[in-house]
Amino acid sequence: MNSKAHFTFSELENWLNERRVTEIECLVPDLTGVARGKILPREKFKEDRGMRLPEVVVAMGVTGVLPEEGPYYDVISPTDHDMHLRPDPSTVRIVPWAADPTAQVIHDCYDREGRLVPYAPRSVLRRVCELYDARGWAPVVAPELEFYLVARNTDPDVPLKPPIGRSGRSETSRQAYSIDAVNEFDPLFEDVYAYCEKMELNVDTLIHEIGAGQMEINFFHDHPLGLADEVFLFKRTVREAALRHDMFATFMAKPIAGEPGSAMHVHQSVVDKASGRNIFSNEDGSPSREFFWFIGGLQKYIPTAMALFAPYVNSYRRLARFTAAPINIQWGTDNRTVGIRSPVAPPAARRIENRVIGADANPYVALAATLACGWLGIQERIEPSPECKGDAYLGEYQLPRSLGEALHLLREDKALAEVLGRGFVTVYSEIKEVEYAEFMKVISPWEREHLLLHV
Repeated sequence: MNSKAHFTFSELENWLNERRVTEIECLVPDLTGVARGKILPREKFKEDRGMRLPEVVVAMGVTGVLPEEGPYYDVISPTDHDMHLRPDPSTVRIVPWAADPTAQVIHDCYDREGRLVPYAPRSVLRRVCELYDARGWAPVVAPELEFYLVARNTDPDVPLKPPIGRSGRSETSRQAYSIDAVNEFDPLFEDVYAYCEKMELNVDTLIHEIGAGQMEINFFHDHPLGLADEVFLFKRTVREAALRHDMFATFMAKPIAGEPGSAMHVHQSVVDKASGRNIFSNEDGSPSREFFWFIGGLQKYIPTAMALFAPYVNSYRRLARFTAAPINIQWGTDNRTVGIRSPVAPPAARRIENRVIGADANPYVALAATLACGWLGIQERIEPSPECKGDAYLGEYQLPRSLGEALHLLREDKALAEVLGRGFVTVYSEIKEVEYAEFMKVISPWEREHLLLHV
């Protein structure tokens, strides 16, 4: 749990003074999950500082290219208004790799009338959590984040390769759950755990996943906003640690052909704040109506929300049959072939795992979207399909197969847009259309190999 959950700004200043911090990284997560912002000297970091950034800073995609016209500018001012940034004291953490004592603080974005900017990712997650709060409920999540370690690669035309470990060799075979394979990178992970400890990140277990050089880190369950912050900060941490060991860490959904993709599985439950009871379980320990309705909501709305869970053209390469990634929205108990899994757990810990989300998804957006799907299921009392007790890979594809298809579904669904905010869905989908158009200008090696002389 975050020990600074109720920090005031004066307590934040005391925290900074105790650690003799000389610089502050003022961070804002953008649509991609990239850290934007400014670096301030400690003496300039004041509660009434009035720090500002252009509103497009949180409303651009991975290429940095913006739409030239269209609905995007019905939400974003064409005159490029300022956002007013306010620090969230609960997010302050030391930057453990900085040479001088440096802190990082995540900020929320407001307009000049003092309202949260609706398309900022952190605002979207706050909006969804407030729906639960108004019902007297508290959503609880626990992400499991996969990523690859790869050899340093500075040429985008060259395929990625596993890095060289302590033995002087690269992995050439799959080493799922191998302790020795993790130990190959002991110096790196010692840094990662030391950094996480200094940053007070609630990381739990580290395991070697199926792919060569593929790892997974699990987080303890907590409130969605705090855990989205932790995933956001953890990605920065792992990338920095990897660079210091002459390798890259990547959260691409499918970085290496022939290897499994990387996911961000999210376990979800909902607690009644008055009683502390998990609403997914009845008093007698059996699964509740809300449990099944939440699953029904995921089944109905995951395809619509796919552009939020799988935000890039690369994301859809991960979602292939028999590759440890779901292809449909079947649900089952203790079944890893389905998109929606219910792990075996006592009634108090009954939860639902969304296995569709990619590691490349923005954690704020992904958590907001999966909680929105479940929320709509409860509100609309959506009954799920019968439980899948066999191999879901033998079933039909039920998910969009491309970013273009996913964006069409996102634009057409009014219920999900109402929960997440229409302004956000407009900005997000318009930015993704620009990225998709940029990708379509690229001619791939496959096209040159198979089409050049044969068509």
